[in-house]
Amino acid sequence: MQSYKNHRRYYIPHHFIYHPVMLALIIWSVYQACEQPEYRSLWLFGTALTVMLSWLSVMLRQHYALLVQDRVVRLEMRLRYYQLTQQRLEVVGAKLSFGQIAALRFASDAELPGLVDKAITENLSPNAIKKMIGNWQADTMRV
Repeated sequence: MQSYKNHRRYYIPHHFIYHPVMLALIIWSVYQACEQPEYRSLWLFGTALTVMLSWLSVMLRQHYALLVQDRVVRLEMRLRYYQLTQQRLEVVGAKLSFGQIAALRFASDAELPGLVDKAITENLSPNAIKKMIGNWQADTMRV
C-alpha cells in the first residue's frame, strides 16, 4: 500500500547496478592513479571520463522521463479537477506551482477541491500538501 512514507521509487538497473559499478570504477581508477604514478594522468583521465558518464546517465534518464511525466500530471489534474468541480483548473491553477499540483495528485477525489483551495489560500508547500492528505491515492505508474 503506497503512502507518504513509501511513495518514492527506484529503478533497479540504474540505482543499484549501473551507478555502483561506476562508483567502483571511479574508486579503482583513483587507487590506480596513486599506485602507478607513471600513468597517473591516464588514470585521472579515466576517472574524469567515468564521472562524466555517470553524471550524464543520471541527467538524461531523469530529464526526459520527468518532462513527460510533468505534462501527464498537469493534464491528469486538469481533467480530475474539471470532473469534480466543473471548473477549469487553469483558472485557479495559475496560482499553484507545479510542485503543488503534483502533490495534489495523491489526494482522493473527495479531498481534492478543498485541498486546492487551501493550497492557494495558505500557499502550502508540496510537502505540506502531501502530509495533509487523509486518503492517499497511490501513483504506482510514475517514473
